[in-house]
Amino acid sequence: QVQLVESGGGLVQAGGSLRLSCAFSGRTFSSYAMGWFQQAPGKEREFVAAISWSGDNTYYADSVEGRFTISRDNAKNAVYLQMNSLKPEDTAVYYCAAINSDYLTHLAYEYEYWGQGTQVTVSS
Repeated sequence: QVQLVESGGGLVQAGGSLRLSCAFSGRTFSSYAMGWFQQAPGKEREFVAAISWSGDNTYYADSVEGRFTISRDNAKNAVYLQMNSLKPEDTAVYYCAAINSDYLTHLAYEYEYWGQGTQVTVSS
């Protein structure tokens, strides 16, 4: 069974940066494409970014393109989300997710495993 554990969330001022991490265990990490999603209070879970097995291919939501960077380290079984130029509207719980495929998708229902989430709060 795959387990995902996010870390790195916190409180930051607008314009600041945070780096989220997601630790993967239970299966062969390099066989899973990974994604990050955000969920603000009262809103549906929304796609942020995805990365392929090798890390060569990435996919971003328009709202974060150019500000956020997804990356992975297959030797450490981890995926990261570097978030720069943060805005108050980025405030949400951030979740990492895994799919046993090299298919990059923005659709939450296609991901098989989810972490418990980490809170990111951006103050104005």
